Amino acid sequence: MKAITRVIWILSLVSLFNDVASEMLIPIMPLYLKSIGFSVLIIGILEGVAEFIAGLGKGYFGKISDNIGKRAPFVQSGYALSAIAKPMIVFIVNPFWVLLGRSFDKIGKGLRTGARDAILSDESAHTDRGKVFGFHRSMDTVGAAIGPAIALFFLIYHPGNYKNLFLFSIFPGIVAVALTFLIKDKKTEQEHRPKTPVRLFPKFDYWKRSTTAYKSLVIGLVFFTLFNSSDVFLILKMKESGTSDIVLIGIYIFYNLVYALTSFPVGIIADKIGLKKIFIIGLLIFAFVYFGMGINNNVYVYAFLLFCYGLFYSCNEGISKAWISKVCGKKDTATAIGMFSGLQSIATLIASSLAGFIWYKFGSLYTFIITASVAVLVVVYILLNKAIVDSAEKS
Repeated sequence: MKAITRVIWILSLVSLFNDVASEMLIPIMPLYLKSIGFSVLIIGILEGVAEFIAGLGKGYFGKISDNIGKRAPFVQSGYALSAIAKPMIVFIVNPFWVLLGRSFDKIGKGLRTGARDAILSDESAHTDRGKVFGFHRSMDTVGAAIGPAIALFFLIYHPGNYKNLFLFSIFPGIVAVALTFLIKDKKTEQEHRPKTPVRLFPKFDYWKRSTTAYKSLVIGLVFFTLFNSSDVFLILKMKESGTSDIVLIGIYIFYNLVYALTSFPVGIIADKIGLKKIFIIGLLIFAFVYFGMGINNNVYVYAFLLFCYGLFYSCNEGISKAWISKVCGKKDTATAIGMFSGLQSIATLIASSLAGFIWYKFGSLYTFIITASVAVLVVVYILLNKAIVDSAEKS
């Protein structure tokens, strides 16, 4: 565990408490929105727009972080804004206010993500990237299991009382914010460095000077995201099949536990056998899950599919960032990850809106089958792309 430094521990605990706050709301968010009259199409558009805003923030603030050589202020302000924004949507019931609350939460995510991931990258040796990002993701997901557990017990004693649960989420958020003030920028990060223009769309500047391996990898990842809609559609599919709120949240907790327990060991395995192999395994698992979700209506099968979905995230989320950090220059880590996240979130805007439209017009089956098919196509693309294959062999 020498690879896991004090700073990595602190950042991981921050993510844990932040995810306690976030994830106690995620499984009930679509249920709450449906309970106040929102359609599947509107929910998809709201989620997509929120992710789009987060994506712009990741690229923009990631570039500023690289320019000035500071990370801590972005991490601190980002988590603080998200903690304040989460309870906002219960005060006024209309799409604009809900979008505003979700947007502030996502702007907070945009503020912190590039800088936080740059700190993780700087704190880890080149050969330990998968382990470090996997450990952070594992701790993050422990919080993602605790949050829904709190929601589960709350709703057992207060069925349908979604509003108070939203208000309660501010407390673990405050703990997360407090922990961020234990993080200080290193002196080497504050040294003078060349300044480049910062725009709302900084990704296009970096794209011109990024490596071929980076471009090829990002193209594949973004194409996958273009059809990978928000996880709220998984929740809505289970609800559509008649799954109760309590059972649904229980399955969601199970998924997060699987994700939490497997992220760190998967990161270790990825460092040994290669990030590309683990990522491809994850995409194949994803395709299996989405095919299954499309044709299934059995609660026990849902539990198994969400178990597999936890494995997919272990092979995807932290691994993709670790992989990107290996195909870009160290001084551009936050910009590179921020640009990828920005493009990814723009694709998510399209994906969630498109998924909501397809579901609304044709039914849930088509939404899941199309997404699963695209995942298989991306596997083929990665295996046949020379730049990606060569970069994977070198790393």
